[in-house]
Amino acid sequence: MNLKMPYIRIVVIGALICLLPLVLSTFYMHIAVLVLIWAFLACAWNIIGGYAGQHSLGNGLYMGIGAYTVAYLVNRFNLTPWVGLVVAIILSAAAAAFIGWIVFRYALKGAYFALVTIALTEAAVYVVSNIPALGGAGGMQMEYRGNSLAYMQFAGQNGYFYMGVVLVVFILLLTQWYKRKRFFYQLIAVRENEDAAEALGVDTVKAKIKANVMSGVLCAVGGVFYAQYFLYVGPRSVFGEVVSVQILIYAIVGGLGTTWGPVVGAVLLVPLSEITRGQLGNSFPGSQLLLYGLVMVLTMMFMPFGIMGLADRLRQRWQHRSATPLVDSQGGEAS
Repeated sequence: MNLKMPYIRIVVIGALICLLPLVLSTFYMHIAVLVLIWAFLACAWNIIGGYAGQHSLGNGLYMGIGAYTVAYLVNRFNLTPWVGLVVAIILSAAAAAFIGWIVFRYALKGAYFALVTIALTEAAVYVVSNIPALGGAGGMQMEYRGNSLAYMQFAGQNGYFYMGVVLVVFILLLTQWYKRKRFFYQLIAVRENEDAAEALGVDTVKAKIKANVMSGVLCAVGGVFYAQYFLYVGPRSVFGEVVSVQILIYAIVGGLGTTWGPVVGAVLLVPLSEITRGQLGNSFPGSQLLLYGLVMVLTMMFMPFGIMGLADRLRQRWQHRSATPLVDSQGGEAS
């Protein structure tokens, strides 16, 4: 198999997706941008949740750090969001490294790890809500400065769409590249059997902290893009537990520990959610949350490995059948 083919496939698909603005209406362009935002965030979560097997419920914390950092620096100091992006990366890396060092050093796993991460996210909601400089509970509105790449703002949705495509292609290429590195094999070993990984000489704490930092930094980048698209950040809109749950749902439904799984999950669920919200939002508030719950239950029942996991197993079964020699009625191999 050509080792470059997965990278070529990602770039080609990304190039084809760039043609969508030619055929999509304004409403569906908005949905397409949302798909790209959530696909990027789900891919970022997949590093710690899918490959390392540490099911964090708090990646909204890092998304919030990115979103609030860029909003504060742009509003308070009139800095370009590109500077805010660098600062957000530094802050999220520091936060992820510190949190990872605390929880993994004391061997918090499974439900305990999930509870700690969601507790930290909820704590961030209340802390930010009580800081006037960050807009308090009302959040922060960012000024629209016109079509300006320097301020990461565009007159229409096309600019945000293309930027989203670049981000998703980047994280897919990064994931595909890391999948062939020793570090990712260590993460998979940790996910499958942490005790056995340690017996083989893997520094499991270091590996998990590194994965948490990578995931956190990428989620912060997604938060910056989210803030620039909506020009608004609020405690619940970026730090809330619903945000963290949305991120992991897309990865789980699409397929944990796969390159394309989070993207597939976002492509299927985000449009369904937005259309449901638009059609039933007034008469049935929270209908999209009910939809998420239903999808999760059905996925756990019929596709425990996600859509990409199911597709991979069907492909392997087909290849196995194709490789099995036909046997004639006399018991010999058919010609």
